[in-house]
Amino acid sequence: MRRVVFLVASVIVSGVFLWLALRDVPLQDVIETIRTANVWWLLVALVLIVLGLWTRALRWRGLVGFRIARVQAFHLLNITMLLNLIPLRAGEVARSLLATRSGVPVMTAATSIVVERLLDTLLVVVLLAAALTQLPDAPASVTQLAAAFGAATVAAFIVLIFFARFPGIPHAVLVFVERLLPFIKRLRLARLLDHVLDGLQPLTRWRSAAHAVFWTIVSWGFSTGTFICYMFALDVRENVLLMAILSMTLAAFSIAIPVSVAAIGPYQGAVRVAGEAVRMAPTLSAALGFLIHGVNIFGYALMGGISLVVTGVSLGDVMRQAQSSTAEPAPEPEAVGAQ
Repeated sequence: MRRVVFLVASVIVSGVFLWLALRDVPLQDVIETIRTANVWWLLVALVLIVLGLWTRALRWRGLVGFRIARVQAFHLLNITMLLNLIPLRAGEVARSLLATRSGVPVMTAATSIVVERLLDTLLVVVLLAAALTQLPDAPASVTQLAAAFGAATVAAFIVLIFFARFPGIPHAVLVFVERLLPFIKRLRLARLLDHVLDGLQPLTRWRSAAHAVFWTIVSWGFSTGTFICYMFALDVRENVLLMAILSMTLAAFSIAIPVSVAAIGPYQGAVRVAGEAVRMAPTLSAALGFLIHGVNIFGYALMGGISLVVTGVSLGDVMRQAQSSTAEPAPEPEAVGAQ
């Protein structure tokens, strides 16, 4: 019953956001705009999607101590992206379980995924803040606030790494707070804090931190290139980089909405908002949202299907294992995902 309610809610949420994304825009005009897309630029975008998946797999491999072969990490990441298209979004849990086949403890895999999401969120926030400062109609107060928010996010991340390097400090702070507010002990925050600090341990070592940061930047570079290809496919030539970064970052946050069908609706709404911010015609921005998301879904589904065949993994078995494991406490890794 709970699963049925979730699926119904997902359909409703997707429908509402689709209506918002298409407001005041004739659907037929959107379809006609998509039909004009240059196929060659879409093929280049698909190539960049694959390269982006490969670089993200290399990053994850480093976060689990290089205990997984490159190709195996690539296939597991592809399966993750495929499963995340399903409303129940069991991809990250499935990756943690499948990683055990390579000798990686499930908790190590789970915490590595949390670190992935922290790095992605950090970069997305910084890129979004930078993009907001470049908007043509943005008031000075908005640009200053965006710049301050980006700087604050970087500072907060540095503090987290400092706490992971010296775990005694955050534990002492938690004990002090629990003495002041005894009811907080019921939340068992100490255990949660241990999991977070353990997950951040790879970033306290220079080699693993540099590896993770480098491949994070490279992978999001490929994502930016993918968005630029989509705009070239629709013959967009003005504010290309700004629109690419703005739509990419807003779309990344839209994926964080857990109740939707493969982020359909929220994704298109995010791109529509980005288009309005750079004065793009509503029909064009709406068409761009559908084109980007559609090709991305096709790319993730294609690569995920190939990886399932190559690894010999049964989709049904993975789904059942992932869903049964959600009854156990686990970190939530879906704040921001790859585009």
